[in-house]
Amino acid sequence: MIPLLRYQTALLLRSQRWLPPFLLYAAFLAIGVQSGQPVLDSLGFTAAAVLPAAAWLVRVCATNEPPAARSCVAAAAGAGRAHLACLTVALGASAVIGMSATMVVTLISSHTSTDGRTRVPVYPSACAGLIAVLVCALLGTAVGALTTWPVLRTPGRSVPALLLAVLLVLVVGGSPANAAVNALVSGSQTAKVPLPLLPLALAALLTATASAVACALTTRRSP
Repeated sequence: MIPLLRYQTALLLRSQRWLPPFLLYAAFLAIGVQSGQPVLDSLGFTAAAVLPAAAWLVRVCATNEPPAARSCVAAAAGAGRAHLACLTVALGASAVIGMSATMVVTLISSHTSTDGRTRVPVYPSACAGLIAVLVCALLGTAVGALTTWPVLRTPGRSVPALLLAVLLVLVVGGSPANAAVNALVSGSQTAKVPLPLLPLALAALLTATASAVACALTTRRSP
């Protein structure tokens, strides 16, 4: 599995197709996060913005190879394992981007509640932000896995499905991403730092299921 991960990582970096989702994420943060804002509010926005970037990165990784090259890798290592490597690299890239942004946002934000009257501890806030980022990165990976090849193979279907799924996962009540982000926003109002561990567990379960479905389909559908 490690050679596949190295191969997919090198393919992603050399293709430079990671730049658009990275720039999209940076643009979201530039618009929604400013120095001196309450830390938990800013961390909530930072986590939410990871989700579309993660879904886009999955699409990039899943479609990076020409069909002939994908077939060769699948023949050598197994179609399911090769696709799992794509999903894992996309998840890792989005998590690294989100965690790096979380550290920066934690440093530049005001460590107070929304009303500015109550002090919010720094390290627990950073931990809560990192957990929320992982939740959104996981669910973005799940969305990407279910809205690109081999589940949906034409851009006319996969791109609108990806955009709609990202929106629903962020706004629908009961979604782990919605719960994690809302926990940070609510914590900012009460000056109590949440640890959204249940959303993290649910997000991991949903992502594992979506990845299993996508990887299983790679053995049944040709590139």
